[in-house]
Amino acid sequence: MACISAFGWDTYYCAMVTVNKALILAAGLGTRMLPATKAIPKEMLPIVDRPLIQYAVEEAAEAGIEHIIFVIAEGKEAIVEHFGSETRADAYVLEKGDPALREQVQRPAKLARYDFAMQDEPLGIAHAVACARQFLEGEPFALIFPDDLILARRSIVSQLVDAYNQCGGSVIAVHDVPREDIPQYGIVDPVDGANPARLRRVVEKPAIADAPSTLGIVGRYILSPTIFEHIDRTPPGKNGELQITDALMSQIAAGEPVCGFQYEGTRFDTGRPAGYLLAQVAAALRREDLAAGLRARLADLIGEEVGA
Repeated sequence: MACISAFGWDTYYCAMVTVNKALILAAGLGTRMLPATKAIPKEMLPIVDRPLIQYAVEEAAEAGIEHIIFVIAEGKEAIVEHFGSETRADAYVLEKGDPALREQVQRPAKLARYDFAMQDEPLGIAHAVACARQFLEGEPFALIFPDDLILARRSIVSQLVDAYNQCGGSVIAVHDVPREDIPQYGIVDPVDGANPARLRRVVEKPAIADAPSTLGIVGRYILSPTIFEHIDRTPPGKNGELQITDALMSQIAAGEPVCGFQYEGTRFDTGRPAGYLLAQVAAALRREDLAAGLRARLADLIGEEVGA
């Protein structure tokens, strides 16, 4: 339910809402995957036979989202082309007359309606969100980081939309992380063990001893319509960057509900070589046309390494 405060009291009037838009952030340099990302956007690196960013779009589309906005930067033109319909590949499949191949090539353009916003400087996640303000202001929207590939039986965005209607405000996808990994994550402080659970605060990359929980933030959110007001109130932090966690803390401080939600699915950090390789294998093992042969070959490779 989307909820609004009445008369300044901590009382909310709520109504079921539908989330119709998603924002996908794709302006980063992909420095952790150099040199592969020197000339190719990291979001266009393939997971089996689809670029990483297509998985994010399909996840949003599965949740019923029809309008997707990308924040991109210079050098990310391949993303625009991939979700277009007048490429050399489109012309090729039309001429070839192979219906199955044509469907695969044309599918990205048909998944949603697309708009693009440019981020000229890397000034933080909240700054990137603000770059797309004209397309999003006044309604809730999903925020997706395509580096986080999440394989699940049901779209994580769908799960978050349900959680948003329970929470009545912004929802953050979280999962339990090993204690030694806590300094790599934003960590949430839930008021109880509910799911979704209302949050007291969000702490960006705390020391292990200072962490309020082991629930780390994953790159999926539903942000309530007030988020832009709170971005406007958020002062720049380190390196002049605006962080979305600060804007969420501003919502909490204003008495708005912000919740953490423990989703069902398996997350892979494809922004790192090891995570990218694991994502490749996991995605391939979910494919009926690839799984059996891949399992056999992996067993052979592991056997060869053990025997070496």
